[in-house]
Amino acid sequence: MLQIDDTIISLDLLDEHFVCDLNSCKGICCIEGDDGAPLEVDEVEIIENILPIIWNDLTEKSKEVIRKQGVSYIDDDGEPVTSIVNGAECVFTYIDSDGICKCAIEKAFREGKTDFYKPISCHLYPVRLQKYDEFIAVNYHRWSVCNCARTFGGKSSVPVYQFLKEPLIRRFGKDWFEQLEIVDKELKSRK
Repeated sequence: MLQIDDTIISLDLLDEHFVCDLNSCKGICCIEGDDGAPLEVDEVEIIENILPIIWNDLTEKSKEVIRKQGVSYIDDDGEPVTSIVNGAECVFTYIDSDGICKCAIEKAFREGKTDFYKPISCHLYPVRLQKYDEFIAVNYHRWSVCNCARTFGGKSSVPVYQFLKEPLIRRFGKDWFEQLEIVDKELKSRK
């Protein structure tokens, strides 16, 4: 573990390799699971506000769930998460012409329809954040559906944190990320 500002970071972010391989996994991480994606409190309102922009990209089942319970619900830990269809699939998913599951929120962002990229927990995956009173734990989450991403990342020797440069900067800032790069270089020079 290492500390930067108010974060405690797992060394797995430096040591493990990861690059999403959507052609292999087809975006299954948005379909599998027990709960929706974790949301920051302010993200619930943002998603509610952009719902009309993404509505036509959602499936009928997703629209039905949203009509009944909204864009999110409170999970067993008392935290907001995205609503899900059939106990697994995020309501914001859609399947593209290549059969890959993607995010309607991100699609709207890429089309310039909104300035909200997608929930930070989705953007950061496979990193998961755990908030405590005095710090935020930044951990690497291993999930079997991402085995192909670990293999793909290993072939190109891309550390988890480098793959996640954009979302890590989005969440913690450029200075934080630069400090992480310095620590990584220092640790690698000692090996």
